[in-house]
Amino acid sequence: MPAKPATDRENSIGRRAFLKQCAALAGTSVLGGCAGTPWGSRGTTHGVLGANGRIRLGIIGCGSLGCDSHIPKLMEMSKNPKLNIELAAVCDIYEPRKQRAKARTGAELFHDYRKMLDRRDIHGVVIVTPDHWHARMAIDAMEAGKDVHVEKPMTLYWEEAREVYRTAVRTGRVVQVGAEGTSRDAYWQANRLIREGKIGKPVWATGGVYRNNPAGDWNWPMDPDCSPKNLDWDAFLGPAPKRPFDPERYFRYRKYWDYSGGVAHDLIAHVLSAMQICMGAEFPKRVSAAGGIYVHHDRETPDTFSMQVEYPSQYLATLFCTQTTESGVSFAIRGEKGTLTFSPNKEIPGKVYIKPEPPFVKEMQELAVTEQPRVDHDVNFIECMRSRAETHCPPLTGYKTMVALALAVRSYREGKMFTFDPVRQEVV
Repeated sequence: MPAKPATDRENSIGRRAFLKQCAALAGTSVLGGCAGTPWGSRGTTHGVLGANGRIRLGIIGCGSLGCDSHIPKLMEMSKNPKLNIELAAVCDIYEPRKQRAKARTGAELFHDYRKMLDRRDIHGVVIVTPDHWHARMAIDAMEAGKDVHVEKPMTLYWEEAREVYRTAVRTGRVVQVGAEGTSRDAYWQANRLIREGKIGKPVWATGGVYRNNPAGDWNWPMDPDCSPKNLDWDAFLGPAPKRPFDPERYFRYRKYWDYSGGVAHDLIAHVLSAMQICMGAEFPKRVSAAGGIYVHHDRETPDTFSMQVEYPSQYLATLFCTQTTESGVSFAIRGEKGTLTFSPNKEIPGKVYIKPEPPFVKEMQELAVTEQPRVDHDVNFIECMRSRAETHCPPLTGYKTMVALALAVRSYREGKMFTFDPVRQEVV
């Protein structure tokens, strides 16, 4: 049956509940406790790693992305003696996923992620859960002295991202946001070319993600045997509004506002994160969005969405996403004197192209720059855990990206344009 959309009253209640939760999160930054949990502060248990010390990791969330992507990658990386890592613990709240993860890894199995954090020999965690759990888990992990890789989006609301960033600064933990495109060298080459003035003054950036699944994107298979006996429903809901048991909300959570920001958080997040690398990360100045549910009426989140972001350095980003067509606007950064584009993502190594604007063909040079080798996102996290250097997508970049994404979702839902003060870091 089609999902019942959240009412305006439910949306308002959910927003108020979040603001109350955010106040609790803000309190942890001052008091050093674990937000919304009885576990309190664990202090810094992460010892100083030597150059050859083994890094032990835990994964929180063993669904399709966790078990079929992160776990195989980490297991393969563990075979590399130069990396010297071990996947030591796995955690999930759904019994079949727990047992599958344990069978694949042989790691210690946890139901409550906080008990995993109590293992003093765990150095870092990989958070692969629905969006509404990201902030609390990341903050709890940092309070426990662990480094954190948190899947994109960084959080569900921008205020949560602010608290994750502040906690990272205060605790000195390494944090990486899982927008793996930020580790692609083509975007760092673009950053260099733009800073060198190769396109003149940047004025307009575009990009998007375009899908067309007639069955409905995110309508992943649901286990027929799922029940309250093998799924900890209360643990899934966590900080989200309380609702009756509904397996669709668990297996297809991206369709619901309680747990996800829809296409903005799942798909545009990749494009905007890469754009932040190209342009240099900034807080937005003004954000607006539009769209709707035009084809797939079995969800709350839109299947077609666009957002506009105006930045203080005076350029406009226009981003699109649809689950109804594979045709769309390309990823490009347009300057007064030239336009910068990229070769297709499947082309490795990729290239960055610059084509002069017609009035400037004699002044500006046409370029094709090949990207250089750069460690991938997961290896970057491990290397930064050892060196304590900044990751390719650090918490401040994640926070700045999250402000634009979350305000775009609010703009769509509330029919308003939002202005953000980057100095005071609050909505005006």
